[in-house]
Parts: sequence; C-alpha cells; structure tokens
Amino acid sequence: MIVLVTGAAGFIGFHTSLRLLAEGHTVVGIDNRNPYYDPALKQARVDILTAKPGYTDVVGDIADLETLKSLFATHKPEVVINLAAQAGVRYSVENPFAYVSSNLVGFVNILECCRHGGVKHLVYASTSSVFGANQSMPFAESQGTAHPMSLYAATKKSNEVMAHSYSHLFGLPTTGLRFFTVYGPWGRPDMALFKFTKAILAGQPIDVFNHGQMTRDFTYVDDIVEGVVRVAANPAAADPAWRADVENPDPSRSGIAPYRVFNIGGGSPVPLMTYINTLEACLGRSAQLNLLPMQPGDVPATAADTSALREAVGYAPGTPVSVGVARFVEWYRAYFKV
Repeated sequence: MIVLVTGAAGFIGFHTSLRLLAEGHTVVGIDNRNPYYDPALKQARVDILTAKPGYTDVVGDIADLETLKSLFATHKPEVVINLAAQAGVRYSVENPFAYVSSNLVGFVNILECCRHGGVKHLVYASTSSVFGANQSMPFAESQGTAHPMSLYAATKKSNEVMAHSYSHLFGLPTTGLRFFTVYGPWGRPDMALFKFTKAILAGQPIDVFNHGQMTRDFTYVDDIVEGVVRVAANPAAADPAWRADVENPDPSRSGIAPYRVFNIGGGSPVPLMTYINTLEACLGRSAQLNLLPMQPGDVPATAADTSALREAVGYAPGTPVSVGVARFVEWYRAYFKV
C-alpha cells in the first residue's frame, strides 16, 4: 500500500512512518522542516527514514496547494495520514497565523487532494484539547466540544468539522484521532518531558504550572502509532444506528457520511507531580520546582475514554508512565550524549 504521511519529520510522523515501513508499505513523507523547534532533530529523524527501503522524502508545505497536487499526481497515495500541523497550545497565543496556515489552509488542501486523488481513507490528527472547557471526565467522543480554550484547539475542531463535510459531499472516508499528551523517544523539545529532562540534567529549575495541580492522560508514542496504524487499515463508514432526530446527535460519527472520530489516550491519568517524580527517579536527580499559575489556554486535567477505539479496532493504549519515561530518558542520554 502507498501511504502519504504528512509531518513525517515530526515526532509522531517519524514513528508512524517507521512502523509502516516495517510492515512493508511504501511511504511518502512530506514535511516543511519549519524552525518551530530544532531542525537538526527533524533531520536526524529523516536520516533514519531515508535509510529504509520504500521511503520517499519530500520537502514541502501542505499549505502550498501546487506542491501537494504534484505529490499526489506523482505518487498516487492510497491512504493519507495527516500529522502535519502547527502544534502547541501556548504557542498559538503568540503566533496565531502559523496555525491558520498549517492547520486550516493546509488541511483543506489535503482534503481537496484526497477528494480528487481517489484516496481510500484519510486519517488525521486531532487533539484532546478540543474538549476545552468540558469538565466531565473521562472525555468521551460523544461529548460536546463547542468551547475550545485555545486557537490550536479551535483549528483542530475545525478539522473535524471540515472532514465531515468532505465525507458527506464526496464520500471520502475520514477518521480523526484525538491524541492525549503524547511523549516518548524522539519527542518534541517544546513538550514538558523534554524540557524537564534538559533542565534537570543542567541543574536548572523547571517551570511547573498551576502549582503542580494538574493531571494528564499521558500516552506513549508507540501506543499512539499502534492506534493510528490499526485505524488506517479500517476506513470509516457511515453508522446506520446514528440518529439525527435526537437532542444531541453523537458528533463523533455520522449516519450520512463515512466519518469517525476516536480518542487515543493512555487511559490512566497521572498527576503532574507523579510524572515529575518518575522522571527524577529515572534520571537519578531531583528537580528544582518553579511553581507558577496556570497559563492561558491550558486546562487542569485530561482523561480519555478509549472504549470506542477498543470496540472498533480491538486496541487501547496501555504503556505505563514508568516504562515510557524510562525509555525516553534512555533515548535522550544516548542522543545528546549526557
């Protein structure tokens, strides 16, 4: 199978591409290598991918429609896994236009190319951030997501809505995946685990928001990839049991379009301080805590209901934080030689 992975030089895109190549698929990866974080880390990931048979590397931006059209015409992907996006809740407060370009313009370009390219299934990254002000946990896909707390979350919610329209109008099977706080080897330097590790090893304090009173449904990257690959192999279909004539129709599925949305989360929310303590144990060092108030756009807790994913593809994440953090630390020390 020919699979296009967008954002292939990114954290999840890299791991997903490796898995697909290991399964014998042909993978075309596109990434714009933007400098949101260290391009050298992205290039190191790409160097690993390009050494594998069956991988084609394309440097390009999904917001550039002509580049994307040329890629589809040349490589004719059968399945598209769209992981390219401007990520980060906090950065969306500082640079909103980056999110409009990648997450909105880029996503409609993907939809158009899938529509005209005869793609059998579009799988795309959404985020747990779409749950926003919702405080009914664990978060289930059937719950409302009308109150995002950041522009990042709003753009991802928009992706879900846009995908439904294309599924309905053009019969394009689409599946959105709401990732919950992904971590692991080759992770992003802007995320907490990476920043905490770097600071602790340097003997510097770490910024801990909401005075540490936060809980996250941390999800190990290999668990995310397992979910992505299984979902990609099972194209979305219209649900004949879906009802539109009820007060709150389930927004995660549709009776009029081949459309689905799933949570992918660890399923066992962990207090932030427990996460930090686990990291301290793996590093053999104590952290200096700089306790700060909550940042704009952030939420105090997340928790994923993954029963729908388990029912659909027979899988739900389960790697414990103790294992995942240890693997990250092992990679970090080897990569940075510390």
